Amino acid sequence: MKRLLLLGGLLALAGCGAREGLKPAPGQALPPAPFGATATPTPDDLLKPPVQTRPARSDDLIESTDKRRSDKFDLPPPN
Repeated sequence: MKRLLLLGGLLALAGCGAREGLKPAPGQALPPAPFGATATPTPDDLLKPPVQTRPARSDDLIESTDKRRSDKFDLPPPN
């Protein structure tokens, strides 16, 4: 019984995804063009993140390591 409910819940949840293009709500318009823009952006343009929000990954390797200096407050826990 639990498996049937779980399977039914997963199927219902899988059907929630939208597969059609985004459109403004009925009676609503797209946001106005930003200041200085030549045209109003489309929904796809508004959903595409600019390069600055998703920078490229940097894989800098650590070339050398330094020894830590002693820490007089790094004491073992009391028993």
